[in-house]
Amino acid sequence: MPGNRKSGLLALGGIALAAVLAVLGHLDVNEDLNPWSLTVSDFAVSDRGGVIDAAMVLLAAATLVLLPALRRAGAQRPARALLAAWAAGLLAAAVVPTNEPGTALGTAAYLHRYASVVAFLALPAAGWLLAGPLGGRVAGRLRTLALTGLLLAGAMLWSAYPGDRMLLGLAERLLILAEVALLAVVAAAVARRADPRPPGIDLKHTSTPTVVLSGSTAAR
Repeated sequence: MPGNRKSGLLALGGIALAAVLAVLGHLDVNEDLNPWSLTVSDFAVSDRGGVIDAAMVLLAAATLVLLPALRRAGAQRPARALLAAWAAGLLAAAVVPTNEPGTALGTAAYLHRYASVVAFLALPAAGWLLAGPLGGRVAGRLRTLALTGLLLAGAMLWSAYPGDRMLLGLAERLLILAEVALLAVVAAAVARRADPRPPGIDLKHTSTPTVVLSGSTAAR
């Protein structure tokens, strides 16, 4: 099992690569797609199996890499379960596409939407619960990003329904930015955390054995 530092650095690398792929996916799309009003999923479905889908899979994989290290760091089962739900939601959203913009929602699109909602809500909740075990300055950052994510999720839901999709794409991208930043903070905290020592003899606190020689032996 990889140590904490290795797990954290591996996750950070996956997060960084996913961010690069997501940006590339926005640059190489149909010019008619408007990032202010259309979601990332709308961009992904126009390039099915492309770099945006790959970015979602990478983020999910980076999250799963962190789970064993977070268990060793003292993260409780609810926090780890929420992180697993975030990863599962990302994977489901990457595998099951949404509908093409302007078309009616089908079964696959509804599955994609609900998987995305689970992911978007699970990660801020996990970040809030992880603030305690990770502690220090990390705790404040995680709580701030968790609250920011929940507020942006509320703004996105408002835009999707009563707001008539006004600036829906912007709200979602700000939400994704906050959540990816939260995941990166967790990964960096794991990378800085010392690996647990394997069971063994602590030579520093082991007293030197004393050999008592008998008089006859000493005389020899």
